[in-house]
Amino acid sequence: MLGGRRKIRLETERMVLRPPQHGDYRAWSALREDSAEFLKPWEPTWATDHLSRKSFTNRVYWAQRSIANGTALPLFLIRRGDDMLLGAITLDNIRRGPAQAGTTGYWVGAPFARQGYMREAIMALVHHSFAVMDISRIEAGCLPENTPSRRLLESCGYKYEGVAQSYLQINGRWRNHVLYANLRLDRRGRTETG
Repeated sequence: MLGGRRKIRLETERMVLRPPQHGDYRAWSALREDSAEFLKPWEPTWATDHLSRKSFTNRVYWAQRSIANGTALPLFLIRRGDDMLLGAITLDNIRRGPAQAGTTGYWVGAPFARQGYMREAIMALVHHSFAVMDISRIEAGCLPENTPSRRLLESCGYKYEGVAQSYLQINGRWRNHVLYANLRLDRRGRTETG
């Protein structure tokens, strides 16, 4: 279990990372809508009701259940000072037992891209995962041509591990992904990206 009733709140220099709340709907839907063209090339095709209040309500309930069950840690990136929603990051598919692993997924709104917010969020999530949750391996995947995401992962200690064929449906097509992992006790040397 990730924390039961304990409030999850990660703090960085410029942000607070916390689970989504029902009151976030307007900020979330506006940021997603305004960033649609920026995000769609990198994400699964949005459902027709993706931006609806009902869909968001289901997302909040999923986040609450996932945290309580210890299967995921979904967090919104909230900027200090003005409480602006910047994006989201999730440690998903948490596997316990011998694996002690999870998968990182993230998005940032177009107005906030390439300003270091996601790097700050990933570093906070990695630290929390290793130090508090006792996770041993954090995985991530991205499209091979997503150079900014690849550089971001590498700058946060993730190392290239290979290519997964037809890994996810992105923007309506099965796409290969490059795979990365960040290990709590990493003894690997530097790896070359393909």
